[in-house]
Amino acid sequence: MNFSKHWAATLDDYVIDLAWSPDGTMLAAASAAGGVTLYDAATGAVRHALPGHEDGANCLAWPPGGTGLPTRDSSRPTGRETRATLLATGGQDGCVRFWDGTTGKQVAETKLGSAWVEHLVWCPASGSQPSAPSSQFLFAAAGKKLVALHPDGSVAHTFPDAPKTISALAVRPVAGVNDPGPGSTSPATTIIAAAHFGGVCLWDAANFVIQKELPYGNAILALTWSPDGRWLVAGCHDNSVHLWVPAEDLELHMSGYETKLKELSFSRDSKWLATGGGRDACVWDCTGAGPEGREPLLLPHQARVCAVAFQHQHGLLASGAADGEFCLWSPSRKNPLIAEVKMPATATRFAWSPDDTLLAVGTEKGAVFVFRNGE
Repeated sequence: MNFSKHWAATLDDYVIDLAWSPDGTMLAAASAAGGVTLYDAATGAVRHALPGHEDGANCLAWPPGGTGLPTRDSSRPTGRETRATLLATGGQDGCVRFWDGTTGKQVAETKLGSAWVEHLVWCPASGSQPSAPSSQFLFAAAGKKLVALHPDGSVAHTFPDAPKTISALAVRPVAGVNDPGPGSTSPATTIIAAAHFGGVCLWDAANFVIQKELPYGNAILALTWSPDGRWLVAGCHDNSVHLWVPAEDLELHMSGYETKLKELSFSRDSKWLATGGGRDACVWDCTGAGPEGREPLLLPHQARVCAVAFQHQHGLLASGAADGEFCLWSPSRKNPLIAEVKMPATATRFAWSPDDTLLAVGTEKGAVFVFRNGE
């Protein structure tokens, strides 16, 4: 495999979030200091330097399919309406801001209060395709508050306050929207999972009605759904991973990790769940009855694992450690190690491009590295 550095850039602070545009032509990088930079994927050139959030940025989210606000394209003879690609950002100022990724201009802003906006996730309404802009909602969490926003920044719905601060959001994949391929058992309803100390609430994304409450007696730091929509997985403060199958009222628990756990990633086929929580990246087999009682595949590092990310369409896993090392693995191989890279600082974020050819890595020293993956 030919895996090499494609380009690099530097932000003015810790890289707190990374996200590729839906078409893969731009990479958005958020600095903890508040600024957001849009880079050209091919060259690394800065397309736009957005002011972001004065008090600090926390999160980024591009909508699937490139949903945007209507705009007039003066380059077309008819001046007909097109749609700008939207980027949503959340910050310590309590605001969600919407930006036109093409022009770099802010097009909308929603103030949620004084609490930090720490979590953003886009999803279509139930049964809708990503290409239908009117069906898209942006779910934003700030403190105990969860709201659904339209792409123009207007509030579609404000949910009842959570019992405690919302610590993670995750959208359940829907068949035909995030199709995991043959054999998919994806449900037909889009569900938003919102975690807080004490459990997770499942909300219907179309009618905003609560579907189920999943209690858990500790803090939850991260959430992810399996691509087939079956498993909901939480990384927990008590050095454990907790799994639910909400449709089957099934719960599993794996404890004994070295540290509290924030790093979670599923393979595209929903077979493998990768976790951090220690000096090894643990890869669990989630087929059949699930991972409880099974031995995980241990992918070793010399320091605490701080990031994991499976590709979107293929089977490679990236895992990064606190000593600046990150590795590429193929868990299905007898010898899973594919590539090893030593960076000058700890990785904070991984982001695979939509076609899996580029891997963006953000670090705590503000560096952004983009690597090209090819045969």
